[in-house]
Amino acid sequence: MDKPDAPFLNEPPELVRIANQCVACGLCLPHCPTYRKTLSEADSPRGRIFMMRSVLEGQVPLSDTFAGHIDLCLSCRRCELVCPSRVEYGKLVEGMRAYLNTHRSLPAGRRWLRDRLLALAASPRQLKLAGALLRLGQRLGLSALAGGLLQRLGLKRLEAALPEVKDDWQVVRSAPGKRGEVGLFLGCVARFADSETLQATAFVLEQLGYGVRVPEAQTCCGALHRHAGEPNQAADLDRRNREAFAGLNTVIVAATGCAPALKEALAPVGIAVREATEFLAQAQGWDNAKLAPLNGKIAVHEPCSQANVLKDTASPYALLKRIPGAEIVPLPGNDQCCGGAGAYFLLQPRMANALLDDKIQAIKDIAPRYVATANLGCALHMGCGVKDSGLETELLHPVTLVAKQMGFKH
Repeated sequence: MDKPDAPFLNEPPELVRIANQCVACGLCLPHCPTYRKTLSEADSPRGRIFMMRSVLEGQVPLSDTFAGHIDLCLSCRRCELVCPSRVEYGKLVEGMRAYLNTHRSLPAGRRWLRDRLLALAASPRQLKLAGALLRLGQRLGLSALAGGLLQRLGLKRLEAALPEVKDDWQVVRSAPGKRGEVGLFLGCVARFADSETLQATAFVLEQLGYGVRVPEAQTCCGALHRHAGEPNQAADLDRRNREAFAGLNTVIVAATGCAPALKEALAPVGIAVREATEFLAQAQGWDNAKLAPLNGKIAVHEPCSQANVLKDTASPYALLKRIPGAEIVPLPGNDQCCGGAGAYFLLQPRMANALLDDKIQAIKDIAPRYVATANLGCALHMGCGVKDSGLETELLHPVTLVAKQMGFKH
């Protein structure tokens, strides 16, 4: 049933071919988050493409300065939406990072941090242990000690971002529902940092008549590894997930950042991957569902992965509008990245925080009761800003908000 992995895009001729599609029109510049902050051509898609082509063709030498401009890219792929030449910028920058990883040496500290993050994401066993240790530390009041350790490891921002760790996901399989059975993808950090969303998703699915299977052997989607230029590691994760979800027709993903990568991994074996808000907005079974009213404003944040890659910003609004009495509005500035971008907010904190400031100001301007976002990385990153600013706004996944109004308790 399985098929061999397709070759990953990291060979110079193929990268040059994609780069040559760029006609340097500049329409991408005002849509690029890093360019809007620096006003530097080198931090725009057009500028990065020109530099990538020059390096790959040997016109200019590979340098730390060039690598720094590539590293600063958020891979938000907003530029792809407005590109008249349809340049596949996401493939180009991921391929370039893979090329860089074989042609440069990162500083020891940064290499260590990067490798530890990728190794943690790829290991369910390590994730379970990390969740247990964090949960124990929080319950024993050892947050200061944990914060000091994370600061030494360069992960202080992660300690600030993590919510209270209540429990991790328990492998379950509900009884087959009258509408069939679907798989539920857990992701990596979400297993302990966002188990509420995972449980809420399973709850709503079961309420609508779907059986839910959670395969124990599943692992990370590999998006973090691809963004970091590690295609071989990502390919191994793809293979493991194909084996884990074999026998299912549909897999539901609660994190928009994971959905595109998992789609690519499971499509070759005929398994459909559906983002949770998109699936639930179109699901049957709502006629018998009862939702309690919610009086308050819900601002919808549109993650880059949902808007620019999945190209579906309508589903979260459609799902949330099922809540009686709620005022559903877009968060101002949804056309720009929040700066979370997977592990970006840990590896590029200066730019990430500059972009975060804009989101926090948007929240202050409209003062919503909730901000609904379907991306865990965005929720963690914006959660830091909300906490630091003393705002009372709560960040929740759209599915979690709906589940709570249906009686879900975590």
